[in-house]
Amino acid sequence: MTTSYRIAVVVSRFNRAVTDRLVDGARAAATENGLRLGECDVFSVPGAFELPVVAQRLADTGRYDGLVCLGAVVRGETPHFDYVCQQVAAGIQRVALDGRMPISFGVLTTNSEEEALARAGGASENKGYEAVVTVLRTLEELARATDSDT
Repeated sequence: MTTSYRIAVVVSRFNRAVTDRLVDGARAAATENGLRLGECDVFSVPGAFELPVVAQRLADTGRYDGLVCLGAVVRGETPHFDYVCQQVAAGIQRVALDGRMPISFGVLTTNSEEEALARAGGASENKGYEAVVTVLRTLEELARATDSDT
């Protein structure tokens, strides 16, 4: 993978036992792919619902080639889970399409905290790591698609 891209991470502080692990995975993926992901490139928001608005602001700055949104929404006893998950996904997709920028959806939507922890650095996966790799692969394909236009 190329090392000339600049990415930022927007992470929810809610469910920090999970989201801190997702950020650790994102940092590992960035390092392994020759990217610098400094403290100034990680932006925290109170909860998953706030991810799209900060992603929008970052996209508008033009400083970043891609964004990674990380969070963990765990199903509870009320329909709140469904509303939050649907709106966060739609908001992140809208920012990506409007800004023509790859933004990975590293927001876990699980039935339990145990499921979330398993996806945030359990035995076989870390979705924060995967989210960075997804943005980088998408950036490479966009560059290839642009090159094929000329």
